[in-house]
Amino acid sequence: MTQLDVLYRYGVPPTEASVVAMAKMREVYGVRHLALDEAKKTVRVEFDATRLTEPVIYELLRRAGLDVVETMPMFAAPPPPPEPVVAG
Repeated sequence: MTQLDVLYRYGVPPTEASVVAMAKMREVYGVRHLALDEAKKTVRVEFDATRLTEPVIYELLRRAGLDVVETMPMFAAPPPPPEPVVAG
């Protein structure tokens, strides 16, 4: 089993029916965990990559009625190194 996480940002807050449909995504073989963060307007899905792919997860969320806007990076990129000071 290869566990992967994908993070999506959504636009319109999900309706009650959408939340129920997303909860039923746990019944899909390979979906391990789903976490909705209303403050950040994101949803994180942990899934088994040997069973599902990221485009399938995206489509499951869209079919559940979630207004997916974009895929977000899971981690922030490190800041660039500081410029070296040249004595002149």
